Amino acid sequence: MGKKQRINVITLGCSKNIVDSEVFMRQAEPYYKVEADSDNEADIIVINTCGFINDAKEESIDTILSAVEAKREGKAKKVFVTGCLSQRYKKELENEIDEVDGFFGVNELPDILASLNIDYKKELVGERHISTPRHYAYLKISEGCDRNCSFCAIPMIRGKHVSRTMDSLVNEARFLASKGVKELILIAQDLTYYGIDIYGKRKLPELVEKLTSVSGIEWIRLHYAYPAGFPWELVNVISKYDKICNYLDIPLQHINDRILKSMKRGLDGTNTRKFVEKIRDSLPGVTFRTTLIAGYPGETDKEFQELYDFVKESRFDRLGVFTYSPEEGTSAYALKDDVPAKIKQNRLEKLMELQQNISLENNIKKTGKVFKVLIDKRENDFFVGRTECDSPEVDQEVLIHAGKKSIETGQFYNVKITKADFFDLYGEIEE
Repeated sequence: MGKKQRINVITLGCSKNIVDSEVFMRQAEPYYKVEADSDNEADIIVINTCGFINDAKEESIDTILSAVEAKREGKAKKVFVTGCLSQRYKKELENEIDEVDGFFGVNELPDILASLNIDYKKELVGERHISTPRHYAYLKISEGCDRNCSFCAIPMIRGKHVSRTMDSLVNEARFLASKGVKELILIAQDLTYYGIDIYGKRKLPELVEKLTSVSGIEWIRLHYAYPAGFPWELVNVISKYDKICNYLDIPLQHINDRILKSMKRGLDGTNTRKFVEKIRDSLPGVTFRTTLIAGYPGETDKEFQELYDFVKESRFDRLGVFTYSPEEGTSAYALKDDVPAKIKQNRLEKLMELQQNISLENNIKKTGKVFKVLIDKRENDFFVGRTECDSPEVDQEVLIHAGKKSIETGQFYNVKITKADFFDLYGEIEE
């Protein structure tokens, strides 16, 4: 048998794309040597693109062009493109970048495999080539979305909401645990909608409870919950099991009544405030992560000030802010994008400066306390880890000086916090 050709899989965008790439890589493993996000020197380059907002689209295009240039220079033999950008703009991409050997949509895994002479193996369903650090992995519990948020193109790209069965998810969690995964991060476009399509009701609480029985999994983290229609039984499950991180990621997007109505978010400002208060009352000490949009069409100085004041009074533990990006095919695309880019960016920076100070004040309160920390990696003289309050890539980290102590990545340690920064904590291992 000859030497296997090498496939380099470059994944852009969100954690849902990471899962898609890992599924592809597992199918390709028997036929090729697969690597994730290495350089452009490979026999075959597969780019899993993002098409969500302008910055992500530009990054995807730049990555495709870079791979095509590598092909021209003889560093790569073939380039294939998949994912959201390819799903959304397939014809335009084929016309503009004809050096690419194939463009595929988000649900065309068997087709891209066939182009690589790979037989799709049903027996590998539920298995993945883990590309994250081995001790954590994302578990995608559903595909698509039935929401109609005015600014979001995901339902057009990914289609309607489709839940996976509980059995298939528990089996995949067992597979991941067998590979050394200790932290499961549940993801979907909307976690809270899980189960409605196949079980007739919201089943996220029951699913999460079933996942706690998987041996080897020590943390279960929930991402991308939707505030309208939130299944309140979930808070009882979170409270009941130590395995479930006291952490929720719930994008709220805004607080102004007019903007929330235009966004089609299902809650007005008053009920959004009540929702935040109820979450915190129901889950004492919960880490509340949210995402907001600055510069939505028509956002006045007064409406932005209302958003700023909401962040100031709510003191979210974790906050992400995006500037509004008009997306073709969405209902907001018909609105005049009348907030200048410079003002959008200024508003984003104002919110993040406010959050920076909130974060520092919250972090200072953690000094002297001991937290369970999962070590992700070593960087120079520090081991880098996270508490249950922090998700990988998007939240803050705990830095522990390497010194002479024996510390292993992928293991849990009790760490005493000795110093706090805006978005980082420093600590030392407790004996």
